Amino acid sequence: MDKRKLGNTGFDISPIAFGGNVFGWTIDEPTSFKILDGFCAAGGNFIDTADIYSRWKPGNQGGESETIIGNWLKRARNRHKLVIVTKVGMDMGDGKAGLRKAHIIQSAEDSLKRLQCDYIDLYLSHTDDPTAPLEETLAAYQQLIKQGKVRAIGASNYKADRLAEALAISKEYDLPRYDVLQTHYNLCERSGYELELEPLCVKNHIAMISYWSLAKGFLTGKYRSESDLNKSVRGEGVRKYINDRGFRILAALDQLASRYDAQPASIALAWLLARPSVTAPIASATSLPQLESLLAATQIHLDNEAIEQLNKASA
Repeated sequence: MDKRKLGNTGFDISPIAFGGNVFGWTIDEPTSFKILDGFCAAGGNFIDTADIYSRWKPGNQGGESETIIGNWLKRARNRHKLVIVTKVGMDMGDGKAGLRKAHIIQSAEDSLKRLQCDYIDLYLSHTDDPTAPLEETLAAYQQLIKQGKVRAIGASNYKADRLAEALAISKEYDLPRYDVLQTHYNLCERSGYELELEPLCVKNHIAMISYWSLAKGFLTGKYRSESDLNKSVRGEGVRKYINDRGFRILAALDQLASRYDAQPASIALAWLLARPSVTAPIASATSLPQLESLLAATQIHLDNEAIEQLNKASA
């Protein structure tokens, strides 16, 4: 699997990032281990998680995904071959939220303990915190970088104006810079990234990794009517795509899947991979066959006609 440069971070990553939000949520630890083994055996080295994954599941408290990854790392003994992303800032309960310095420092320690390792490759501000001065947030990351506990930083769920402000503060105060943006982007959700964030990322050489790259599973073709929504615990999240535009996108994916002898999910990810400003889409799998369809995207090179067909269907 050919690697890609992750912006200015110095990391070479697989063109697909595995989304660890499913670990401890929709799949248990043994299944998670099998998926991670398969991902790495195929050449994948980019794993995305967060401290809050998966606090929303009844009985969970957050940190379950990191804990599973940590247990797997201890068994696999391959930490040096991987680029691991985790995040801070979402509400962990008991007032543990936001991007003030003390919370970032403590959260990094907690994540490292769960991951059972000494450093985080890429640490992301999971969501903007308007109550925390940007210079305080960036100074916290500076401390962690100097200590060798974090290697690079990025932002998730930032709007263009706040990301631009953060970049300006980094330059003015000689603080670490957000070199990666993680944002919501796929064939169904385009304008939020393309209108303002994409030009900013291109201008400033910021790598972009997309989340919900398959629109919560809609772009796999699994959901084709409202009656299909009960197929998964995530089904209700795709209701907003069950409309004429959504069906138009699925029709285009079906046609191209037939043409390229591939799955719709592989085509949807290949469309993301073909966009110059996208470094790597994040995608999850709960079984080895699903994982194969994600990895297959890295071998599909859509021609201009195919890309334009998808652009028009999703316009």
